[in-house]
Amino acid sequence: MAISSNNFISQSVVLLLLCFTFNGTSMASDTIYAGRSLSGSQTITSAGGIFELGFFTPGNSRNYYLGIWYKTLRPRTLVWVANRNQPVSGSSPLTLQLFRNGSLALLEQKKSTIWSTHSMSAVSNSTMAVLLDNGNLVIRDELDSSAVLWQSFDHPTDTSSYSVFRNGSAFRDWPNADEISRLIYSGDDIYKNGNYIPLVNLTSVANENGSYLTYVPTYPHSFVRYKLLMNGRLKFYDGGETKDALGDQLGQCTDYALCGAFSICDTHNLPRCRCLEGFEPQFPEDWDFAGYSYGCVRKTPFQCSDVGTYKSLGVPDAYSTQYSGSLMVKSIEECILACSRDCSITAFAYDNDCKIWKGDILNLIQLPSSLTKLMGDRKLHIRVADSTNKVKRKTTWIAIGVLAGFLSISTILMVFLKRKRSKGASPIVQDSLVLFKYKDLRRATGNFSEKLGEGGFGSVFKGILRNSTDIAVKELKYLEQGEKQFRAEVGTIGAIHHINVVRLWGFCTETSKRLLVYEYMPNGSLQSLFHQENALMLDWNARYHIAVGTARGLAYLHEECRDCIIHCDIKPDNILLDAEYSPKLADFGLAKLVGRHHSRVLTTMRGTVGYLAPEWFSGEAITPKADVFSYGMLLIEVITGRRNREGLDEGLENYRPLMVANVVNKGEDVGTLLDYRLEGRADKEELTKACKVACWCIQEDEKDRPTMRQVVQILEGVSDVNIPPIPQFLQRLVQSPLEDINHLKTTCSSGSWSCSDDQSAFQAKINNGETNIHEDAPEGEHSPSLCTR
Repeated sequence: MAISSNNFISQSVVLLLLCFTFNGTSMASDTIYAGRSLSGSQTITSAGGIFELGFFTPGNSRNYYLGIWYKTLRPRTLVWVANRNQPVSGSSPLTLQLFRNGSLALLEQKKSTIWSTHSMSAVSNSTMAVLLDNGNLVIRDELDSSAVLWQSFDHPTDTSSYSVFRNGSAFRDWPNADEISRLIYSGDDIYKNGNYIPLVNLTSVANENGSYLTYVPTYPHSFVRYKLLMNGRLKFYDGGETKDALGDQLGQCTDYALCGAFSICDTHNLPRCRCLEGFEPQFPEDWDFAGYSYGCVRKTPFQCSDVGTYKSLGVPDAYSTQYSGSLMVKSIEECILACSRDCSITAFAYDNDCKIWKGDILNLIQLPSSLTKLMGDRKLHIRVADSTNKVKRKTTWIAIGVLAGFLSISTILMVFLKRKRSKGASPIVQDSLVLFKYKDLRRATGNFSEKLGEGGFGSVFKGILRNSTDIAVKELKYLEQGEKQFRAEVGTIGAIHHINVVRLWGFCTETSKRLLVYEYMPNGSLQSLFHQENALMLDWNARYHIAVGTARGLAYLHEECRDCIIHCDIKPDNILLDAEYSPKLADFGLAKLVGRHHSRVLTTMRGTVGYLAPEWFSGEAITPKADVFSYGMLLIEVITGRRNREGLDEGLENYRPLMVANVVNKGEDVGTLLDYRLEGRADKEELTKACKVACWCIQEDEKDRPTMRQVVQILEGVSDVNIPPIPQFLQRLVQSPLEDINHLKTTCSSGSWSCSDDQSAFQAKINNGETNIHEDAPEGEHSPSLCTR
């Protein structure tokens, strides 16, 4: 009996030890050994407690992913995701297993492989998966740590904590907290964005295994990282901040070669760029209009036969990372001596080592004081010709002699005044925008002679600057805000840089005059698609490209800008086409800036009838979903090739939004909706997606509409889309009295901003269900679901 009792106790102890052993595989270790697995809420943590690997669900999504994140940062900050293109629903438990052959695989409940490293070891049971303190998951030999079979650094997603930019690797974006998108870039080029990274040290590596860049923090800090945004820009983060760690301090100076060669970019003073001492603009006329890209050249050419001298810039905070190499010296005196012996060295900076520059010097930045303390006191020394100082002394004596004679003074003044009159005053640069004089814009537009278009807020004219650059000048009217508010809003809009948004180059504000200067779009607006005579004939590929580009531009305004921007007037007239027929959003005269959480309510009616969302009439808060509704109405017109209002002339059954909604909801042939001029030539899958997206966008309840980011994902094929219900306001329109429908047709010019009060009131009645209509939607359509996976 005692023996039996002892056996029972021994077995219990063994079972408990086994339980703790299996839990310890993930909970208290940085390693998964061959034959072991990870599942459920189990995780592994790097040795220093910095990173953690496990399963997670992003935001409100029900999909599960395997990822690596910072263990102590809140909210969870991810740096790597394994199965970004193969999400698994919450009903299927996941297991991460390291097989004895060295392959690490993500398995579903039925043991089907979701993701795998496909790594193989020559020796069975000899491998281990280790999570390092730099965020790298490494599969390596258990006895030889240098024998790496696979590592996550070779397969980055949208964020990296250390080495990135690997030759042939891919860097992917993650657009929002609920979804993970597909690969957007993969190639052989090393990524280059901006020029100054003061919190990290960059190292270029090229060997038989390929080429890549690595970076490590310049001071002991665990949370420095990069993230790739949807617009292709790398954003640099420090710690748990949700804003760019450098963008707020350096602004546009992070753009590559913004000021050209031998020029310094000033982050806080205007003009933004200035030549180094001893240099002058290569093309001064371009600098008059903030065209700095050609940079500066030496006033006195430097000959290699001359020894030359090195002159300190006198700007200790000016620095550039684009140096050519370093010299092994022990002091600044040795650095100067070594550089003097090599005439190919253009400049040097000494700070414990001697960094040298050869050839043109790009990307110089004068740092703000907040970064100067971090970088230390480094002075940049530029090589200048000996003759430069001689010329300066000679010029001084000549100036003294000239000043001694009244005649010489008079001559100089006459020449100066003549040149000033012929050249005109140079524009002033405010932030990244040019402040034009009214007389200069009047000259550029030929006294506003060539009108490109006219809207409710003013007319647009074509102009040509003195450097032969075409521009579009919008003369604004009926603006009530003061100059300070106008400059503030213009400054915000001028900071918008996106391939699908028209670029604002400058502005003019003199007395009551308000003018905006935009880049010129040679192919006009999308409105020309609907002119039956001499119509712009775009094939389906071009139309789909326009639909996707417009959606990207809106998604950028809503989610990527520092302030959320609601356009408020999306219509064909405001979609401009460049030389390649790529779309660009235009006319921000109606746009408003709101907080990131959309707390501001727009109470004044804005936009164009025919594209207005129902909430404009109901008095509800206006959010970016109002733009989504307008986009849906626009997309229907792009598909059908006709204005939506034209169908009312042929009877309600031909009202384009109602036609599209009925065909999509009943699962009928969407080819019948296509512009007849295309003769049925369209990609059926793309056409179906576009029709479904349009119907989701024009749902009456804004909660049922997708975000513009979701629209982009659907049109690009990242997400699937369900069949939408018929919008309730269209259902009520079908049941409206005939006289109300006739009233709708006759009282409003849909292409115009102006609309009678009667029509506005009627549309409000339609939207609010006040025209003797049953307000209950058909059963099952109260909570539609947009996307499927």
